[in-house]
Amino acid sequence: MAESGSLPAGFGELEVLAVGTVLLVEALAGLSLNSLTILSFCKTPELRTPSHLLVLSLAVADSGLSLNALVAATSSLLRRWPYGSEGCQAHGFQGFVTALASICSSAAIAWGRYHHYCTRSRLAWNTAVFLVFFVWLSSTFWAALPLLGWGHYDYEPLGTCCTLDYSKGDRNFTSFLLTMAFFNLLLPLLITLTSYRLMEQKLGKTGQLQVNTTLPARTLLLCWGPYALLYLYATVADATSISPKLRMVPALVAKTVPTINAVNYALGSEMLHRGIWQCLSPQKSERDRAQ
Repeated sequence: MAESGSLPAGFGELEVLAVGTVLLVEALAGLSLNSLTILSFCKTPELRTPSHLLVLSLAVADSGLSLNALVAATSSLLRRWPYGSEGCQAHGFQGFVTALASICSSAAIAWGRYHHYCTRSRLAWNTAVFLVFFVWLSSTFWAALPLLGWGHYDYEPLGTCCTLDYSKGDRNFTSFLLTMAFFNLLLPLLITLTSYRLMEQKLGKTGQLQVNTTLPARTLLLCWGPYALLYLYATVADATSISPKLRMVPALVAKTVPTINAVNYALGSEMLHRGIWQCLSPQKSERDRAQ
């Protein structure tokens, strides 16, 4: 189905339409919420702080992930991939960069919050800029490796979006997957869990902890876990023996990350929430400044 209008194996007309609709809803929700976060950062001077720079990096990554989902949604509704094999490689690369940047930005935010709450010292601008630069440089590096031959991008079972190819499960895929997963999933998850656990131990009983300490790690586990399980299974068995419908589930679950992150980090932050509200009601914010 990569370039033809025929239905992919294992999918019916309504199922393709359902997947496209779900991807479209996920893409629009993620784009809307994260675009508001980016806009509020740009228009609200109070949000231009080092700690909020990390949240901005996450919002940019999640916006990119939502754009990736939007391309997949339109292709699914068209019932074909109209961008050719080079477009598939570009789509896989862009999706991988933003996915890794989203995961690592969440870990950077966790560390930044630990630094703020547990050391009682503000995050410096040079530290925040370095973290953002490192997150995006590392994500780009790992996403570029499949283009250079270590790993490979190919179509998802539906044939209307592209990701890391797990169909072969050979030594090339296995070595890349295990190395990449350690540095870009297990390590960020460990940093996230450790940072919030230390925050809970130090400030949990004082009532001074104003952030959700459980949702970030749960989001990483529940939203990226299905992909991790599918890829790990592909290292020991033939993943193509799994139903194509079931193999599409990890992609659909992962595309909920931008919306969940926006609700947690933007709407869940009083200052960011206020900044978003000012963007949505500019007349009111102007009256507030005049007063």
